[in-house]
Amino acid sequence: MNQNLFDLNRQLNALSVFRSILKTPVVSGLQKLLYAIEKGSLDEQLSCYGAFSRALYEEGGDLSFYILTFIKEDENFFLIKRLKNAIISRSIYECLDEELVILQRVAEITAPQIQDLMKYNDFLPRWDTQQIDLKRAYEEMLADLPVKGHGIFARYRAFKVRDGQLVPVKNADPQSIDQLYGYSRERNQVLENTRALAEGKPASNVLLYGDAGTGKSSTIKACANACFADGVRLIEFDKSQLNEIPQLIEQLYDNPLKFIFYIDDLSFTEGDSAFSCLKGILEGGVTGHAANIAIYATSNRRHLVKESIEARQGSGLHLNDTLQETMSLSARFGLTITFSKPEKDLYLEIVRSLADEYGLDMEEAELFKRAEAFAIRSNGRSPRTAKQFVQLAKIGLK
Repeated sequence: MNQNLFDLNRQLNALSVFRSILKTPVVSGLQKLLYAIEKGSLDEQLSCYGAFSRALYEEGGDLSFYILTFIKEDENFFLIKRLKNAIISRSIYECLDEELVILQRVAEITAPQIQDLMKYNDFLPRWDTQQIDLKRAYEEMLADLPVKGHGIFARYRAFKVRDGQLVPVKNADPQSIDQLYGYSRERNQVLENTRALAEGKPASNVLLYGDAGTGKSSTIKACANACFADGVRLIEFDKSQLNEIPQLIEQLYDNPLKFIFYIDDLSFTEGDSAFSCLKGILEGGVTGHAANIAIYATSNRRHLVKESIEARQGSGLHLNDTLQETMSLSARFGLTITFSKPEKDLYLEIVRSLADEYGLDMEEAELFKRAEAFAIRSNGRSPRTAKQFVQLAKIGLK
């Protein structure tokens, strides 16, 4: 047993496909521990044991699960080739299989085995292991790439952009289609377009514009959530990050998943450089061949550009050209959907549905009377107003 673990330690040094695991605190700590057991003093062994245990505890304390998680999230050259449908040589496949056998043995190392090697009988921290089949798990991960993705894409449904890199939203909005009331025709258009994206069919860039509080942003999130199991992920951009879209498209071009680039509350001022940036992207200069990406934006403005009175009246000789320019951006979205403030009947229908969802026990006439009064005191009728009213009425504040 002693020599087997020492030989295994040396075999780790020859890893190629999963070589980056050697730089992790857990595996590098394990290697240092085994080297110390083979050649170092007892004090050195105990120090390395403690350092390894702490590193593993910080990752959950289960060595088998840690190794499994790493290989499923590791973006190595083999995985990149698979994502690009590149030719992979037989020798690389053989290397992959051998390395999975090596890591399988690492994943099965127990604390008592190490303690026996150290010949130390006092207390030592222990860690967990479990029965896993790394080779089978990795093969299943590769087969599920088109819908489950890999790495962070397999674990999270929504992302933000920070310094050009994707950052997972760990507690993404779980909004579902069933929790949205009214606007079924508008919402179904967005959902069908999202399903087309998920299925690899031609999908349009989408602009949802209209009054505040009508559910534009919630619709996008709900449609993305509805298609999560089909391989759709949501990436949110601030308007100030539009110039980073081309770089992200390059990163995701070969990814088998589908992505919604989501821009909320989109609007521009005259002369805004971001206007030309987004216009160029929508024209297809960058995204024209990225079939796995669609841009979804919301705005309270149909033409997206805040115009001054002088610009609308036209102080120059080319008034028509100026106005056409301000309207050209919204025209480049393949699908434009309007969310207007609801009329009274639709507003009260939404109130009734939300009251049922929240379990609000109130006579319908009284419910509608209070809901209308609340809308007058607030910002008028809207799904947002309806939800705020029902939530407050549920706790007795309305």
